[in-house]
Amino acid sequence: MANSLTVGRLNAGYGAVRVLEDISLSVSHAETVVLLGTNGNGKSTLMKCIMGMVRPSSGEIVAEIDGKRHDLVGLATEEIVDLGITLVPEGRRLFPKLTVEENLLLGAFRPTARGAIAANLDSSYQTFPALLERRRQLAGSLSGGEQQMLALARALMSAPRILLIDEPSVGLAPILVSRTIDKIKELKDRFELTVLMAEQNFNQAVRIADRGYVIVHGQIAFEGRSTDELNNNELVRKFYLGL
Repeated sequence: MANSLTVGRLNAGYGAVRVLEDISLSVSHAETVVLLGTNGNGKSTLMKCIMGMVRPSSGEIVAEIDGKRHDLVGLATEEIVDLGITLVPEGRRLFPKLTVEENLLLGAFRPTARGAIAANLDSSYQTFPALLERRRQLAGSLSGGEQQMLALARALMSAPRILLIDEPSVGLAPILVSRTIDKIKELKDRFELTVLMAEQNFNQAVRIADRGYVIVHGQIAFEGRSTDELNNNELVRKFYLGL
């Protein structure tokens, strides 16, 4: 059944500081949409609004989960996670003094996922074999690339329908960025996920995106209805391609 996300005329900020202004975007079922923007333009704030971590001052956030409509504004973060929406946060945010497997199990607290812990754990290890080898190793001792894989696998443990990914390339070497982006596509295709990915690495992001948006100073500056439109947009060419 359909799983989609729609943000309409969203305004949000921190106290008197407005960060997002009149943001509207959508992600259709089983689609990967990239939100492009350099640091400080509001990508993470938008992700936090969707997850109920920042309360918008106005606007709407609507998710369709298994064909049922849900208004997310006003819901607590745990309620949003229970619906099947999961965030892979910027910087991974793992529990460094817990083992790999303990971190994975913490991702399975959503009621729907609890009955499938064994199957989801097996699926995570199949998708990321290195994590199986290191399942008893402390998460804080993993390399940056392994930590990013663990963060993705932890999200997978919640059996999500909609996956939000915030800056997956941060702190990774170029070859690891490429592998991480490939894994995101693999997960999307394998589990038919609906994906919204915030990223500033244009060349890597557009490899797996169906389409995308460019956010500048908290506003949507451009909507590309295809990767071709993104590649040929003057704003993108100036800020991301150096042309």
